[in-house]
Amino acid sequence: MFGKSSKINEFRLWGLLFTLFGMGLMILGTAGIVFWGQAGKVFAAIFMVIGMIAMLLSVGVYFWAGMLSTSATILVCPECNRHTKILGKTDRCMYCKTKLTLDPNQATDLDDTEPATEEVGQPQT
Repeated sequence: MFGKSSKINEFRLWGLLFTLFGMGLMILGTAGIVFWGQAGKVFAAIFMVIGMIAMLLSVGVYFWAGMLSTSATILVCPECNRHTKILGKTDRCMYCKTKLTLDPNQATDLDDTEPATEEVGQPQT
């Protein structure tokens, strides 16, 4: 289950990546001034603008994730018994990453105590 997460957490991860990418570009841009002096100001300006665009993208992604989070269905996870939010028909628990669904056709039954409904070996007529 490594790498699997709920949809809301995935959106937040992309927002964090855009934030770190934008900050890294801006820091790299200021390094141009340190290494090249006056000639590095153009390099720094270009990287500052690209970094600010990435930061604005991260703000948009966080805003979008927040709006999705307000309309998400809240339910109790059957594994960890914590309240979690689910987007769409299928999602994962935000805490234990268990697969959850609201569609009974996509649900799997893990209860082995029920008897089988089919009889094996009987010919069909």
